[in-house]
Amino acid sequence: MRGVRDADGPVVVGLDIGGTQIRAAAILSTGERLGRRSVATPLAGGLEAVYSACVAMVTGAMANLAPVDRDRVLAIGISCAGPVNPWLGRVLDPPNVRPLHDAFLADELEVRLHLPVYLERDTNVAALGEQWLGAARGCLDFIYVTVSTGLGGAVVADGRLLLGPDGTAGEIGHVTLIEGTGPRCGCGGIGHLEAISSGSGLAGQARDYLASAAAVGPHGPTFLEERAAFAPLTGRDVAEGELAGDSVCTALMERARRAFAIACVGWVNTFNPERIVVGGTVAQRQGERWLAPARAEIAATGLRSPSARVQIMAAELGEDVGLVGAWPLVRERHGKPAWRSQRAGG
Repeated sequence: MRGVRDADGPVVVGLDIGGTQIRAAAILSTGERLGRRSVATPLAGGLEAVYSACVAMVTGAMANLAPVDRDRVLAIGISCAGPVNPWLGRVLDPPNVRPLHDAFLADELEVRLHLPVYLERDTNVAALGEQWLGAARGCLDFIYVTVSTGLGGAVVADGRLLLGPDGTAGEIGHVTLIEGTGPRCGCGGIGHLEAISSGSGLAGQARDYLASAAAVGPHGPTFLEERAAFAPLTGRDVAEGELAGDSVCTALMERARRAFAIACVGWVNTFNPERIVVGGTVAQRQGERWLAPARAEIAATGLRSPSARVQIMAAELGEDVGLVGAWPLVRERHGKPAWRSQRAGG
């Protein structure tokens, strides 16, 4: 996004840590992103490799700034795969970024980068970004959902993030939809929405199908077998298989959309949101094929009043949402002792 340059407003460095990429950019108070860069998340290198990549991304983004902008850098806002404890600045047990298990990320990066650091779960930061400059502008009660490698979300009620006492409220991808016999989620649970409808969940179900098909005996190569022969299966393979007419892929995608639609009914009935804003690469590529079944299911089975109010809409900020959201995150928390007093050892 390009806006009018703000010569006086604070600058925040956004750092977005996911299971696939680490991104960074300097964010102006207009939402403009400067010095944007990214690198593959070095999961195989362990904790120190992830720390080093974070430092390199932040310092690289800052080095790209003009001196007048660099002098106005207020703090670093981190969007990280959750769950996290935002008061402690601690990443807890993220299934997609395992090297950061129980890492006091904010403290470590403060020491290395000499700037205040504020940590929040990626979906919460994305919700702040969409509320500031995206599809939730002017909205006080909404749910943000991302359907990507994982499936997560955030709940904003009366204009504020719903955090809970541990900071983990809004982990809506980990509701159980199939008891006992559903696919296993990256968190270890069974039958969670993330395991059914996310990119990693679709890939896992596809692998399970191939394993069971191999046990049955020889047969002609299927779409999934052909894809798996060249590279590990992904959710995108399953989505493309549906478009190619593969019956297994079609069944998996239909179940994914159906599970998401049913979950949306529960969110509408529970939280009474004005909007459900849906982002993430899986949902973005599907477009109305993903959103329309949710609208139909809400209209057919949701409680009358909240169902009549809610709008289901696509997110607007794309892959930069975790960077953009760093600006309102820091704006809200910088200088408030509650976000500083319970750091390491608290």
